[in-house]
Amino acid sequence: MSNSDTATTARDFIREAIAEDLSNGRFDGRFQTRFPPEPNGYLHIGHPKAIGLNFEVAAEFGGLCNLRFDDTNPLKEEQEFVDAQIADIRWLGYEPASVLFASDYFPQLYEWALQLIESGHAYVDDLSQEEIRAHRGTLTEPGKDSPYRDRSVEENLDLFKRMRAGEFPDGAKVLRAKIDMSSPNVNLRDPVMYRIRHAPHQRTGDDWCIYPMYDWAHGQSDSIEGVTHSLCSLEYLNHRPLYDWYLDALGVYHPRQIEFAKLEFTYTVTSKRRLMRLVEEGRVTGWDDPRMPTLAGQRRRGVPAKALRDLCEHVGIARTNSTVEVELLEHFIRQELNRTAMRVMGVLDPLPVVITNYPEGETEWVEAVNNPEDEDAGSRTVPFSRNLLIERDDFMEDPPRKFFRLAPGREVRLRWGYFIRCEEVIRNEQGDVVALHCTYDPDTKGGYAPDGRKVRGTIHWVSADHAVPAEVRLYDRLFNVEDPYDVPDGQDFMASLSPDSLSTLDGARLEPSVRELAIGQTVQFERKGYFCLDPDSAADRLVFNRTITLRDTWARIQSQTRRKGRGQR
Repeated sequence: MSNSDTATTARDFIREAIAEDLSNGRFDGRFQTRFPPEPNGYLHIGHPKAIGLNFEVAAEFGGLCNLRFDDTNPLKEEQEFVDAQIADIRWLGYEPASVLFASDYFPQLYEWALQLIESGHAYVDDLSQEEIRAHRGTLTEPGKDSPYRDRSVEENLDLFKRMRAGEFPDGAKVLRAKIDMSSPNVNLRDPVMYRIRHAPHQRTGDDWCIYPMYDWAHGQSDSIEGVTHSLCSLEYLNHRPLYDWYLDALGVYHPRQIEFAKLEFTYTVTSKRRLMRLVEEGRVTGWDDPRMPTLAGQRRRGVPAKALRDLCEHVGIARTNSTVEVELLEHFIRQELNRTAMRVMGVLDPLPVVITNYPEGETEWVEAVNNPEDEDAGSRTVPFSRNLLIERDDFMEDPPRKFFRLAPGREVRLRWGYFIRCEEVIRNEQGDVVALHCTYDPDTKGGYAPDGRKVRGTIHWVSADHAVPAEVRLYDRLFNVEDPYDVPDGQDFMASLSPDSLSTLDGARLEPSVRELAIGQTVQFERKGYFCLDPDSAADRLVFNRTITLRDTWARIQSQTRRKGRGQR
């Protein structure tokens, strides 16, 4: 697609800006983006919007997208996070043109800092972090100059080189840009460029004891790499004047920064600091706990990457921050899994059923469709025998009027199997129902009666003689309030953690085809929901995580809204 063709089909203001720049010959017709995460945690479900935007516009406009790690804080960053973020991006379906690191540019950033000192645009400050904050002023009051602001160029060069040599302890000095302490934009009030941290870096070791701040490293890294369009979330809008100031003060290649609204969800926390607390305090089992909003956690839960991409496509690119209902994400998860997931039968709370008129010791195999939404998915065979298991809540002795499942004297259809009728209820000494005796109609194989009689209920089942034992983990939302950030004074966001976010079933029994599933594969347990085979599985005991239930709350809400609208008309 040519640049002019792309311009006519641009779907949002960012694509329109890119198309205009390319048509005007800006950046000599080149196009390049980057996704620049800090490796201080795992990526979460808010990130696919930024990831997808950067990679997809690069593909659309014939450019490149690099992955660049903003690894400028050795106290918080680890190789584990680097590896996890690369894996997450590839899981989403994107491949970086190059994997780069801001730490690769430490020598150049240092030389540029010396250049700003020499031109009178930077100085070494002895104020503490608290004193710098106090001097900065407020949104309505200008800041105050540091008493060290007017040091000579020679003194600043000497002090900064000694900072680099490790002569001073952490916090003793910083390098600041000399801009305007009365600027209405607080970010321009002599921002810190370097701080002293005697800490080894995961890539550079002990080579450095001064580390650049994000605002200093960000734009210059873009410039070094030849990025044409630096696409950032809206929180960096007020940082753009500083981005531009640094590049202009250095007189180097100048990319264009454009901001867009980030993605937030109800019932969800995406702050890395808060996610770190959940992990460190043992509220979850790790960064990949299936309750976590991290991409690793969602992948382990069985969420398909395409559902996240589809959600981002649906939400689109905007200039105003908003929060998306988590039910919308769940809708896209169900939509994708309904289309792609293989169906299997699994009984989570088994109730034994004996088919008294079926031959003892005999097994037959009935055909079951793998996915009724996909003709190409084919079919499988499921064993049927005298001893079956059904869901305990699919039977009631004294059912209400609209209960169409199994009851004494009532006939139901077994999914892919036969019609069966409950003839006798077996109890233990305490009076609890422990088994059912039923009969089957051998002429109804496949679930249809040749005499045309119909039954109202269809239930799933497994053969007890062939069933595979499994542990099933039922995951739900980690937080039980819509906005976990909005907590009363004096309370911690941890108070909003749901006590029901995980329950475990040890007695589940599944059809034998599940032994062929791959770790991480998501299937639908018919009538129960979508479940993913967990890495904790062993040959003698499989472990499944519930991805999501079958009930689509978002679709129901939308349907009710449409009906209400028609009624008002």
